[in-house]
Amino acid sequence: MSMRNVQVVLGVLFGVAVFLFLDYALPSRETVRITNTYNKLTDLNWSNRLFYASPRTGTVENAQGSRDVRFIDTVRPNGKPLVYRNEDTGLIWPPYFKYDSSNLHAVAGDLRSTADNPRWVSVTSYGWRNDLLTIFPNAISITPVAGPGERPTNWPALMILVILGVLLALFWRAWNRFREARISPAVTRAERRLQQMDARADRARDRLGAEAREARGRFRGWVQSWRPPRR
Repeated sequence: MSMRNVQVVLGVLFGVAVFLFLDYALPSRETVRITNTYNKLTDLNWSNRLFYASPRTGTVENAQGSRDVRFIDTVRPNGKPLVYRNEDTGLIWPPYFKYDSSNLHAVAGDLRSTADNPRWVSVTSYGWRNDLLTIFPNAISITPVAGPGERPTNWPALMILVILGVLLALFWRAWNRFREARISPAVTRAERRLQQMDARADRARDRLGAEAREARGRFRGWVQSWRPPRR
């Protein structure tokens, strides 16, 4: 595999990693109807522990690795369920500085409704829902909305993306300047030195070849000098 192909593969892998990171960490908003709130003893293991709050946020686990987690059951306007967990993040990543999971649970419980008399809310959260790994998005805030068709603009995510875009542009500009000022001249000097070394090697090889041919000629002359003259 050529160096160009290696760079393309590494670039694609880096892009996928950045996309997955942003998809998990950035806030998202869903318009849903809350159907239930409860606490559940949840088993954490090596496959899903990374997707739950850090123990340093004050969560308590028993000796078996189980944790009492708050959950919020919701239903989307299309009837599909969506379950949230409700855990503090504290100062730990991602930096949502959430300390009010108890208050949020009380708000969620107060906004419960039925299909006959629905009350629609917009839940801001981060994270993924995966049945296989038993992971849930973490609810950050809940805001009542007028109806199931209302989709509040996700300003926090847009602002973060704009800031990241500006930082990326500044980094790219600084990198190009650094490359033009330092890396490109260094590469040019290195290429020039390599060319000079190749030229010296060619001259040395030609000189050695000429000396070798001269030495062979002298050796043949010396050998022929010992031969008796032909009659």
